[in-house]
Amino acid sequence: MTAPGTFDEPLLELAPCGFATVAYDGPILQINETLLSWTGYSREEVVGLKSFADLVTRAARAYGQTHLRPMLLTAGSVREIALTMVCADGSRLPILLNARLDRDADGHPSVISIAVFDASERRQYEEELLRAKQEAEASEERSRQLARTLQSTLIPSRPPAVPGLQIAAGYRPSGDGEEVGGDFYDVFQIGPGDWVVVLGDVCGKGVDAAVITALVRYSVRAATVDHRSPAAALGVVNRILLEHGTDRFCTLVLLRLQARDGGWDVVSCSAGHPLPVVVRAGAAPEPTGTLGTLLGVLDDPPLTDDTLRLGFGDRLMLYTDGILEARRDGELFGELRLLDALDRHGRGDVAVAVDALLAATMAFQGERADDDIALVVLGPPAD
Repeated sequence: MTAPGTFDEPLLELAPCGFATVAYDGPILQINETLLSWTGYSREEVVGLKSFADLVTRAARAYGQTHLRPMLLTAGSVREIALTMVCADGSRLPILLNARLDRDADGHPSVISIAVFDASERRQYEEELLRAKQEAEASEERSRQLARTLQSTLIPSRPPAVPGLQIAAGYRPSGDGEEVGGDFYDVFQIGPGDWVVVLGDVCGKGVDAAVITALVRYSVRAATVDHRSPAAALGVVNRILLEHGTDRFCTLVLLRLQARDGGWDVVSCSAGHPLPVVVRAGAAPEPTGTLGTLLGVLDDPPLTDDTLRLGFGDRLMLYTDGILEARRDGELFGELRLLDALDRHGRGDVAVAVDALLAATMAFQGERADDDIALVVLGPPAD
C-alpha cells in the first residue's frame, strides 16, 4: 500500500518531471518525489495542507485565477504555461506546466492533474538570447549613429560660396532615413578661380558604405591636388579602392571648373555615373560628356575628360540615380521626366531648380524615396 500523497506507480514518483494532483479549489492530493526534491518541501508540508497556488509566485497565482482556471474550464487542458514556483528556501524555480481538468460523474470540476517541467535552462537560454538581442540592437544603433555621423561630413549643409558661380545642392535619404546610404557631394577650391565639384554614389548602405564613401570623398580631394585631369584623378581613386580590398564599388562624376572671361571652363569625367545635364538658353536640356566605367572593379577603367563652356545663364545639373529610378506602380521616373522638369524649372535660380526637381521626384514616388537622392545645380549668374 502506498503512502498518502504518493503515486501508485513508482515510475511516476521518480519521473524526470514533477507530477501532482490537486483538488479543484482545494489542496494538493498527490505529489511525486521529483517535484518535492526540486522545491525542497517534504510531503507532510504540502499534501492536504497547501494548494498548488501556495507554491508559486504572487504573479503566477494571479495568472492562474485570471487565465489558467478559465482555460481549464473551457478547454479541459493547458500546455506549456510558463510560471515560477517558490521553493522552501525562498529561491525561484522557472517551470513549464501542463494540466488537465477531470470532472466527476455530475460534470462538476473535480481534480486537476499537473505535470511540471524544470525550465531553468530554458529560461537561462531565453534570457541570454534576450541579452544577445538587446546587445545586437544596441550595436546596430551605435553603427547607425556612427554612419549618420560619417554621413554628416559627406553631405554638407550647403555648398560654399563661389564667386561668379551660383551653386545649390539637395539630398533626400531613402525610406525613413534610418539607414545611411552612399550618396554624397562635395565642392572645394584648389586655387584662385579653380574649383572642383564631385557627386557620387557608393553601393550599399550602413556603416560599411559610409566608411567607403568617406574614403572616396577624401581620396578625390587628395587626387585633384596632384592631377588636374578629372579622369586621372578618378584613376587614382580607383586604385585606392582596389588596394583597400572592399567589395563595394562606386560611381562618380567629377568637374574641374576654371573661371575665365566672365564664365567657366569645365572639364568633366563620369565614372559609371549618370552624365551631367546642361541647360542653355533657347535649347532643350541634354546630357553632356562620355560615360566611363564605375570605380573599384577594373584595374584600368576607361575614363574620358570632356570639356564644355558655361556662360551667363547656363546651368549644369549633377544627380544620382535615385532620381531616374524613382518608382510609381512599377514605372520609373526616368530621364525624360527629369529633362522635362529641368526644362521647366532649371533655367533660373539654382536653389529653386533643386527644390523643384526634388519635389517632382518625391511626388512621383508618393513622398517616400526608394533610394537616396543627391543633386547639384550650378552655373554663372543669369545676368
